[in-house]
Amino acid sequence: MDIGFEITDEDCWRLLEIVLVLWAMGCIQSISCKSKGFRESITVIEVKASIDPVPTNIDESSSVVLRYRTPHFRASAQVLVPPLPRKETWIVGWIQACSHMEFYNHYGEHGMSSWELPDLLEGKIQAISDSDGVNYPWYGNTTETCTIVGPTKKEGKFSVSMNDNFYPSVTWAVPVSDSNVAKLTSIHRDQSFTTWLVATNTATNEMVILQTIRWRMKLGIDVTPSKPLGHRAKLKEPHAQEQPQILSKNEPIPPSALVKPNANDAQVLMWRPKDGRPLVVIPPKHR
Repeated sequence: MDIGFEITDEDCWRLLEIVLVLWAMGCIQSISCKSKGFRESITVIEVKASIDPVPTNIDESSSVVLRYRTPHFRASAQVLVPPLPRKETWIVGWIQACSHMEFYNHYGEHGMSSWELPDLLEGKIQAISDSDGVNYPWYGNTTETCTIVGPTKKEGKFSVSMNDNFYPSVTWAVPVSDSNVAKLTSIHRDQSFTTWLVATNTATNEMVILQTIRWRMKLGIDVTPSKPLGHRAKLKEPHAQEQPQILSKNEPIPPSALVKPNANDAQVLMWRPKDGRPLVVIPPKHR
């Protein structure tokens, strides 16, 4: 049986109207697809990195420990963030990881104590997080990060900054001895870090690396333990540190730099005698 349809002029106009609406929607979608996303639009206006041009300060005020304070590494950046059309949250801030650590305290013929990062030392990881231990993976959550909550209508300019230095205490006496007689003869420290300026979407975990900085802190102190307190330690080279490198090409962040444990929780203090087996003096906080 044949079935026929009669198409009126009114039907034609309605069909044309639908086609035009669909075409318009397609054009709008096309324009939206071609517009820049957050990743392409966020801009670093300025980035600075330096180590204070001052020598390490040595403190012999304690009869139990020698203290020293290194100059500060400092990094700051201004970032221009585009409008966020949707309800989403981005965090812009600093992530830091340690990629190399030598931290030796020598006690003459007795041996040395050594702060070590076992997984890094054994090559199991490329770098270890230097987060504050609370706000992973961020170095901190005050001046170190800023949070942008969408939707926003205008672009915004934000500043983030961070600083880092060493201020440890080293026992004058052998750390595994009951004696309090000063035996410390030298301190050697050499650590390397990579610091990233990053933007992260809190919902999707999308991460945009905006800048990569490399820096290093070296330290040498000679100690004459037989001298009176206040006159034992002398700073060796370098008196001034190498300035950080702001890389022209960003480096990826190793997965181990984004998760627990951080360096402070993973480090272990070993005693390595000239003769005999090594001993754990202070175990890692994170096991």
